[in-house]
Amino acid sequence: MKNGIGFALLSTFVFSAMNALVKEASATIPAAEIAFFRGLIGTILILFFMQRSRISFSRNGVPMLFFRGAMGGFYMLAFFYTVAYMPLVDASILAQTSPVFVVLLSAIVLKERLSDKAKLFVPVILAGAMLVINPFQYSSFSWVALVGLSGALFAASASLSIRYLSRTHPAYEIVFYFVATSTIVAVPFMWNEFVVPDVRGALLLLAIGVVSLLGQLFLTKAFTHEHAAVVQVVSYAGLIMNALFGFIFWQEVPGWLAVAGGSLIVLGCIGLSTARKTGRIKERGLES
Repeated sequence: MKNGIGFALLSTFVFSAMNALVKEASATIPAAEIAFFRGLIGTILILFFMQRSRISFSRNGVPMLFFRGAMGGFYMLAFFYTVAYMPLVDASILAQTSPVFVVLLSAIVLKERLSDKAKLFVPVILAGAMLVINPFQYSSFSWVALVGLSGALFAASASLSIRYLSRTHPAYEIVFYFVATSTIVAVPFMWNEFVVPDVRGALLLLAIGVVSLLGQLFLTKAFTHEHAAVVQVVSYAGLIMNALFGFIFWQEVPGWLAVAGGSLIVLGCIGLSTARKTGRIKERGLES
């Protein structure tokens, strides 16, 4: 398996674990506060890693770095909010619509194209996602769901900016701007809702901060090595992982459509990885 897809799968697993932690913490802590501490803890940790690796801040591309941070910050706010007010699986489904925006934006902004062989597996994965989503019975479309969909658009914008920035900036610096900017973005939303967490809540917030930073590092590495659309499509595997966590912690049993869709997603991801090894993904534009 190519490094990019391997990192994408690792980030998907880590973020699924973070989703479960956020769901648990949101029972007593507001979503914006969770996003704030997630960013604050991540900022402290990434500064330590940057100093240890002797990575200095760039003078070029700062506006795009802040843009990436802002998009990621708004995505986190939107996603944590939907997790707090919707079932975990529904919130995850909404977040997983971001590849639709990635495919559209990557064609316009990055001028990226998939090889013909890789294209064969994309509809397989998308079909699997549709089976898992089961839109004919999905009834959670509300203003909360609209927040989730807007979060998917923010996530797609952040993903493309990572792909662009990874050509000239180290992964640690890209992640720093994300966690630092997302901390600032969360402040106005939590100002009137701040809750002093108890010991259990504080431990959950610490775990969310550490786990999410690992996920961001894996995700940034994935976009450094792989095509933006491929990374996003592979992230559909997170639906399976969220279903697994739901079964383990909340005894949620997925239906046969979810099982069938999950199987297609896994097979499609394996096929996509194979296609990446044997066929080269065509990419043009934005040469540095």
